[in-house]
Amino acid sequence: MKNNKILKILIAVVVILLIFAVIGKKAGWFGKAATVKVAVENAERRMITETITANGKIQPEKEVKITPDVSGEIVELTVKEGDQVTKGQLLLRIKPDIYISQRDRSIAAISSARARLAQAEAQFKQTELSYKRTKQLFEEQTISKSEYEQAEASYNVAKAEVDAARFSVVSSEASLKEANENLVKTSIYAPMDGTVSMLLVELGERVAGTNLMAGTEILRIADLSRMEAQVEVNENDIVRVSLGDTALIEVDAYLDEKFKGIVTEIANSAKTTGVSADQVTNFDVKIFILPESYIKMASEGINPFRPGMSTTVEIQTETKERILTVPIQAVTTRMDTSEVSVRASKDDLRTLVFATDGEYALARDVKTGIQDNNYIEIISGLEDSARIISAPFSAISKKLSDSTLIEIVKKDDLFKDQ
Repeated sequence: MKNNKILKILIAVVVILLIFAVIGKKAGWFGKAATVKVAVENAERRMITETITANGKIQPEKEVKITPDVSGEIVELTVKEGDQVTKGQLLLRIKPDIYISQRDRSIAAISSARARLAQAEAQFKQTELSYKRTKQLFEEQTISKSEYEQAEASYNVAKAEVDAARFSVVSSEASLKEANENLVKTSIYAPMDGTVSMLLVELGERVAGTNLMAGTEILRIADLSRMEAQVEVNENDIVRVSLGDTALIEVDAYLDEKFKGIVTEIANSAKTTGVSADQVTNFDVKIFILPESYIKMASEGINPFRPGMSTTVEIQTETKERILTVPIQAVTTRMDTSEVSVRASKDDLRTLVFATDGEYALARDVKTGIQDNNYIEIISGLEDSARIISAPFSAISKKLSDSTLIEIVKKDDLFKDQ
């Protein structure tokens, strides 16, 4: 009985020792210390082009909206969407009947006004002669003063009637000119060479037009030989974009192609979408697509792009050559724990790269510069050809610290067991 009790105690002790040994070995208390598997590569000097990515639509560089200046029914429509047009070509006619009537009424009004003017001038001449005789008689004291004043008043009235008749003629002539212009405006012509990119009306449809404001939009004419990408750039990135910056343009319709462009216009005013916390502030940027970048795709002078196509652009804002770089994932930020701080701030963050001597991770404080999709510039804190830890990012961002024991493996071997 006593022997059984001792045996159980011995077994329990052995189990505890085994558990302790396994835990201790993993923790590095004895035997070979625990290591972190990492991949390494050398910091190198290379060229980096910093880019800003933005999304938008393909649009013609020049597109004109056609609206009528007069109202009425479309009685002739000579084009359809996609047609090529030349400057001065007839596009459509609006029913002119009412404007012909207005012109004819204006012509009649002018004739009437001129007749009244002739009548007023004849009356004035007669009144003028009578006034001169009366004045002479008054000066000879042959007639009374009241008779002279009556003749003078008649003379002034006749003179005023002549002036009024002349103004009536001028007004009638202006009305005729306006009626003729309205009649001319019933025929709408192309203001430029281009393509009918959008047709919004049909034959027989009524349209509204006015000289004071834009009327019904009828169609659009665009110069499809010169296209641009209109994209929205976030307010945090817009300060790095400048006129003349180059860009690489990807169009969803041509996934295997990249086109070149130049920034030609940057909006001064922002576009805001969303509300409160979800509000996003962007600026419109226009990028002209260089024709030589798609000349092989253009057939018979026809541009391969169509208005409204979706596009993604990479605006190349800055390029530096022969600068010291490391992979982006090799850089991490850590809280500075050298001083006890009750409240963490941006100044407490350290930007780190972990170098290595082959056995240990060595934390290096660095200052970074521009970056592209793969590499980031190291301005200071790291020497040329330094051996740095580049993967895995989970270890770089959390596990590693200064003097952590590491095991260097190939990058492909890091994730074999995962």
